[in-house]
Amino acid sequence: MTTTDHVLIIDFGSQVTQLIARRVRESGVYCEIHPFNKVTGKSLADFDPRAVILSGGPASVLDIDTPRAPDEVFDLGVPVLGICYGQQTMVEQLGGRVQTSDHREFGRAMVSVTETCAIFDGIWHVGAEEQVWMSHGDRVDVLPRGFRVVGVSEGAPCAAIANDERKFYAVQFHPEVVHTPHGAELLQNFTHNVAGCSGVWTMAAFREQAIAKVRAQVGDGKVICGLSGGVDSSVVAVLLHEAIGDQLTCVFVDTGMMRLNEADEVVSLFRDHYNIPLVHRDATDLFLGKLEGVSDPEQKRKIIGGTFIDVFEEEANNIGGTAFLAQGTLYPDVIESVSFHGGPSVTIKSHHNVGGLPERMNLDLVEPLRELFKDEVRSLGRELGLPENFVRRHPFPGPGLAIRIPGDITRDKLDVLRKADAIYLEEIKNAGLYDDIWQAFAVLLPVQTVGVMGDARTYDNVCALRAVTSTDGMTADFYPYDIAFLGRTANRIINEVRGINRVVYDVTSKPPGTIEWE
Repeated sequence: MTTTDHVLIIDFGSQVTQLIARRVRESGVYCEIHPFNKVTGKSLADFDPRAVILSGGPASVLDIDTPRAPDEVFDLGVPVLGICYGQQTMVEQLGGRVQTSDHREFGRAMVSVTETCAIFDGIWHVGAEEQVWMSHGDRVDVLPRGFRVVGVSEGAPCAAIANDERKFYAVQFHPEVVHTPHGAELLQNFTHNVAGCSGVWTMAAFREQAIAKVRAQVGDGKVICGLSGGVDSSVVAVLLHEAIGDQLTCVFVDTGMMRLNEADEVVSLFRDHYNIPLVHRDATDLFLGKLEGVSDPEQKRKIIGGTFIDVFEEEANNIGGTAFLAQGTLYPDVIESVSFHGGPSVTIKSHHNVGGLPERMNLDLVEPLRELFKDEVRSLGRELGLPENFVRRHPFPGPGLAIRIPGDITRDKLDVLRKADAIYLEEIKNAGLYDDIWQAFAVLLPVQTVGVMGDARTYDNVCALRAVTSTDGMTADFYPYDIAFLGRTANRIINEVRGINRVVYDVTSKPPGTIEWE
C-alpha cells in the first residue's frame, strides 16, 4: 500500500457517515473520518489524502454559522465527492447557489441519468432510472462554473453534478446506504477510477502496519492488557504478543459471572496455546461478596466496575514496571459525533475496557485496533489465526451474567443461568443460526411459577430467551425463530436445568426495549 493510498471523509454530522467509511474500506481503500471543525490546512497536508469525501449532515447551508469545508480542500488538486449536505456546501463555496424547496425528498427516490460521467461509468447509463435514498429539504439550483448536471430527480434538479476537469463530483442522494442499490459501486468508481486508489488495503497489510506501530510506540517497555475473553481484547492480545513477545502480560480477572466454561477456555487458549504470559485472578468470592443483597442494575454495574479496577490495579502492581496499558478501543468508540451547529457534541463511547485505569495508574495507552470497525477486527482475528469460536463470539456485557439476573445475585442463580444459557447457545449453533444473530442469551427472571413434572408440583423460576439481529447494537430486531426451535430449546432447558420450569421468548425490538434485560 502506498502512503498516499487513503481517503479523507469530512464529517458534517450525518447519521450514516460511518457507512461511507465502511463502503470505502470494503473496496480495499483505507480511509478516516474527521469532524469538519478539526480539519485545517495543516491537517490536510499532514494526512495527504488521495481524495476527499464530504459527508451529509442535518444543517442547512442557508442558515448562519453552519458548517463548511475548509477552502483548502478545493485547492489540494485531488478529487472531491460531495454527498447530500456535502454537495450543497461544495456548491455554495464554489460560487453556486442552494435554495430551500417545498418539494422535499425523504426515503426512496428515482434519479434519471441525463449524462454520463466518471462515477457512473459502467454502472449507470444515460436514460436509465435508478433508485436512490434521499434525505433533503434544500436543493442546488445554480451550479458553480465548470459543473454540469448528470442526474435529476423530482425534488432535485441537480441530483448529480460533475466537474470532470477538476474531478469534483457531488450527489444529493446517499450512495453509502443499502437503499441505493448501486451506491457502493459508485463510491468505488470515485475512489478507484477517479482518484486512482489501488484497493489493496487488506487485513494482512493492516497487521504489518499495526505491528510496526506498536514496536515503535512501546520500544522495550512493558505492556499490560486486560483480557476479557471477548473478540476485541483477544485480538489485541494476540497482535501485541506477535509484536513484542514477553514484554506483554495479560491479566484475566474472573468475576465469577462468566458463561459456562468460559474462564477455562480463555486461560487454555492464551496461556497454553499462544504461550502468552497470563495472570488469572479468580475473584469470584470478592465480587459476589460485594454484590450480596444488591438488586439495582446500575448499582451492580458500579460495584463490578469499581471492583474490577481495584483487582486489575493490584495485579498490575504485582507485575511491576509496566509503562503501557493495552485496550481494545475500536473506531466507532473514538469518532466524535458532530452537532447541528458545529463542533463535536459527545464522544460516542469513552474508553471503556478498563475504566479509569490509564489516569489512575499513570500508564500510556496502546490501542492498535482504534482504526477498525467490529467486522474488521474479526477479519484481523482470522488473519492472526485465532480460533473461529473466539472470532465469531457474540458480544458479552462487561458486568457479565450479573445483568441477566434481575434482582439479587447468588451462586445458585448463576449456576442455573449458566446451564440454561449453554443449552440455548448449543441449540442455536446446532441449527446453524449463530452467525445470523447479533446477540443471544438467557435471562433468569425473579419470577416463580407453578408447574407439573411427572406427578409432582413444581414452583420454580422462569427463564427468558433473547436473540436479536443488528449491525451496530444501536438498534435491534428480535430474531424470528421457527416455533419448533423454541419448543425444542425450552423442552431441553426445563428437562436438563433444575430450578427452571417455564421458558418464554422476548419479542421486543430496540427501541423501545434494550438488548440486555437490566
